[in-house]
Amino acid sequence: MSKDQSSDRAKREANKAFKPATTQKPINDYAKDQNSFNENRERLKAERLAREAKPGSGSE
Repeated sequence: MSKDQSSDRAKREANKAFKPATTQKPINDYAKDQNSFNENRERLKAERLAREAKPGSGSE
């Protein structure tokens, strides 16, 4: 391995190790509420679809 290849490799590894941290902006109360609402809605939808897909659920 030549000197150029080893220095390039070292630079790539250093760049991987010292990637800039991705920062998230603080979430406000409204966004928290919306996120919770959407997660709950998706959970309930999945439960309903699972019940409806079960053969012989008997509600008909």
